[in-house]
Amino acid sequence: MNTILITGATAGIGLAAARRFAQGGWRVIATGRRGDRLRALADELGDACLPLEIDIRDPESLAQLARLDPPWGDIDLLLNNAGLAPPMDDLQQADPAALNNAIDTNVTGLVALTRALLPKLIERTGAIINLSSVAATYPYRGGAVYAATKAFVRQLSLDLRCDLAGTGVRVTSIEPGMVETEFTVVRNRGDQAASDALYANMNPITAEDLAETIWWIATLPPHLNINAIELMPVSQTWAGFTVAREA
Repeated sequence: MNTILITGATAGIGLAAARRFAQGGWRVIATGRRGDRLRALADELGDACLPLEIDIRDPESLAQLARLDPPWGDIDLLLNNAGLAPPMDDLQQADPAALNNAIDTNVTGLVALTRALLPKLIERTGAIINLSSVAATYPYRGGAVYAATKAFVRQLSLDLRCDLAGTGVRVTSIEPGMVETEFTVVRNRGDQAASDALYANMNPITAEDLAETIWWIATLPPHLNINAIELMPVSQTWAGFTVAREA
């Protein structure tokens, strides 16, 4: 039986992935900061799930994950899903604490956890799937720091492939467009109406769509590596140029 470790498993893509992999017969190490949700997920998935209340920004918490005993310590796939975005303020008006929180979660924590688990993933000839974003490629106003963190994740994934050459470990960057989850509610400071308005009448990607994509990548023959995959809803495309005109 294979084992996946999922960060940010309490909602959205991480939660959907936990359910999909448990359905597929995998052990699921579900991590996140909201213990009540993790316990509910463990009740739902039963013995297939190990819930661990972990803050990816805490180095000691991450070190615990590298010291798990078998069979849970035999990790075959790391899904770096935990992430967040600060509010969509222009950088000159943005709250520094919100920016640093995004960097600590999306970049610093992801790197620390990945590095801590690499020995086991190499031993198991495992895989790493990182959640990036189309924001890594296409800029938009108010997204500077979030987009930069996702560009980091994308480039880290590609360069990690170089570092892992010859080990058999696969690395993939998944770069989705508009996905309707709690992510946007959090970004809009808890404003559900703002999130609903963003996704109204446009048929966005769902968390379950991405869980199926992650499952497909994870279950490909081991000699194949998806370096990066970008996906959008059909109704989403790229923005036009913005022009500031003189009065």
